[in-house]
Amino acid sequence: MSEIFWWVIFPYITLVIMIVGLLNRFAFRQLTWAAPSTEFFEKKWLRIGSPLFHFGIIFAFIGHVMGVVIPMEFYHAIGVSDHLYHIGAVYGGSLAGIMVVAGLIILLIRKMTIDPVRIHATFADFYSVIALLIVSVIGTYMTVFQNATPQEFDYRTSIGPWFRSLFYLDPQYHLMGNIPFIFKLHTLTAFGLFASIPFTRLVHFYTIPVTYPARSPQQYRSRSQYKNKVK
Repeated sequence: MSEIFWWVIFPYITLVIMIVGLLNRFAFRQLTWAAPSTEFFEKKWLRIGSPLFHFGIIFAFIGHVMGVVIPMEFYHAIGVSDHLYHIGAVYGGSLAGIMVVAGLIILLIRKMTIDPVRIHATFADFYSVIALLIVSVIGTYMTVFQNATPQEFDYRTSIGPWFRSLFYLDPQYHLMGNIPFIFKLHTLTAFGLFASIPFTRLVHFYTIPVTYPARSPQQYRSRSQYKNKVK
């Protein structure tokens, strides 16, 4: 019964919360969809931590799509051996994970130690960074220490088919019964994070920035400059 809850009921609950929450926020609170910049509070650490996190999370997302969404048979069909895939997953996944973790640590320290940033940060801001850090640390540990060993666990034969079966509405929960605990923990914390997205600034993850390169830059003027003009 517990397996049915964790690998059937719980994922669907989190996905429903995420979808309904996103629709509600888009319909009634569109002005809160973006993640306001705090660059004018502090620039030095933001310029290090933010690119590390954002590029790392993009690479990690692509890696998860390649490993969980795309079936193993596809790689065999195009001539990618399990060994070649494993090498790419370990080195690429490790680099992406380290980038994400390092970026999040920098951003969290910045939120805690830079007074203007800390004052303007909400509980949801701290929660999203800490939750992402927990999920990322577990995932990086899995990649660096679990998948890099000769007895690596091939998640493409269990987690991948189970994840895809959720969208076929025929969840194969039995596939998750004998996988290592660390993989179960990573999966459950990730689904929990999905459910919280509509209630945090992580919601901007679902905004495709197709017009971003062409948009006009935001203009900031200091009060002292304005006062001098008035005089």
